[in-house]
Amino acid sequence: MEKVMIRLMLLALLLSMPLVAPGQEVLREAFRSSYEAENAGEIGKAIDVLAEVYEPSSYELNLRLGWLNYQKGNMEQSMVYYRRAVDLKPYAVEPKLGLAYPYSAMAMWDEIISLYDSILKTDPQNSLVNYRMGLIFYNRGQYDRADPYLEKVVNLYPFDYDSLLLFAWNKLMMGRTREAKVLFQKTLLASPGDESAQRGLNMIR
Repeated sequence: MEKVMIRLMLLALLLSMPLVAPGQEVLREAFRSSYEAENAGEIGKAIDVLAEVYEPSSYELNLRLGWLNYQKGNMEQSMVYYRRAVDLKPYAVEPKLGLAYPYSAMAMWDEIISLYDSILKTDPQNSLVNYRMGLIFYNRGQYDRADPYLEKVVNLYPFDYDSLLLFAWNKLMMGRTREAKVLFQKTLLASPGDESAQRGLNMIR
């Protein structure tokens, strides 16, 4: 009887131990093959090896397939995968940044703005998203709307060339020439001889 109890206890212990998810090795090998194919420029193959192990509930597979389909030029399919990744991890920033790629390729600017707004609710200091929001509104000629986004980026990265230059041009377009002059001068410290910054200064003089 004692031996039976010991066996039952051992069985219960084994059953309570966490098991390695079935197919994990297969999944890891599929990702490895996919990376190798992508690096070799074989995007179709990189997609195919993951399609063979695809599970809709896998955040990682959806994220990766979103990227690969974007690389392949399959924008609609890329959006499908990226949106699934967003649904699986609603607070994650990376799938939303990924989704912005096919949106941009399809010139879906209003959707991008909505997407970036959702990122900034989670991560208001995100410098990349703030810069891109500023750039979108600058390109639309909405300089007043671009200004706070660019100001935030420059406050976070006061010597970043791209941010300084865009902020300087935005100030110039707003007619705030004194601020624009200072920013163009700072840009020239970050990139001496920069033609765009020099052209902006010449417009002020």
